[in-house]
Amino acid sequence: MSNHTAARTEEREEPEPPRKRRNRVLHEVFELSIGLKALFAASELISGIGIYLIPSGWVLSAARWLTAKELIEDPTDRLAQWLLGLAQHFSIATQDFWAAYLVGHAAVKLAVVAGLLLRIRWAYPASIWVLVGFIVCQADRWFQDQSVTMILLSIFDLVVIWLIWHEYREMKAKAGPET
Repeated sequence: MSNHTAARTEEREEPEPPRKRRNRVLHEVFELSIGLKALFAASELISGIGIYLIPSGWVLSAARWLTAKELIEDPTDRLAQWLLGLAQHFSIATQDFWAAYLVGHAAVKLAVVAGLLLRIRWAYPASIWVLVGFIVCQADRWFQDQSVTMILLSIFDLVVIWLIWHEYREMKAKAGPET
C-alpha cells in the first residue's frame, strides 16, 4: 500500500455509532428548543408588559376599527364577528390574567433557561417542575375557555420536558456518580 493510500485511509472517519448520533441530534434539538424558549420568553415579557399598559377599552376600539369595513360589506362575516366577540369579552380580569401570566411565565422561564444554558445541574429538574406547573396552569385555563393556544403550549412544554430529562440523564452519565 502506498503512502498516499494509507494517508487517505487514515483520513476517513469512522461512522458515528447510532446511539452517539441519536444523542448528538437530541442535544442539538434540546439546544434549539431552549433557544426557542428564550425567544418565546422575551416576547412573552414584552407582550405581558404591553397588555398591562394598554387601556382596557383599546382592544374593543381596535377590533371595531379593524372589522368595521368588513361588517358593512357583510354583516354575517364569521371572522369579523369572531374577532369582535373576542374583543367584547376581553375584560379587565382577562387583561390582568394575561399580563400576569405572560410576565410571570417569562420571568420564570428566562431564569430556568439561563440555568440550562449555563449547564447548572439543579436547573434541569427545576426546569421540569416549572414546566409541569405551567402545564397545570395551562390545563386549568383550557378548562375555563377551551383555548387551543393552551393545548399547543402544553404539547410544546411536554416535548421540552422530555428533552430536558434526556439531556439531564446524559449529563449525569458523563459526570459519573455524585460524591
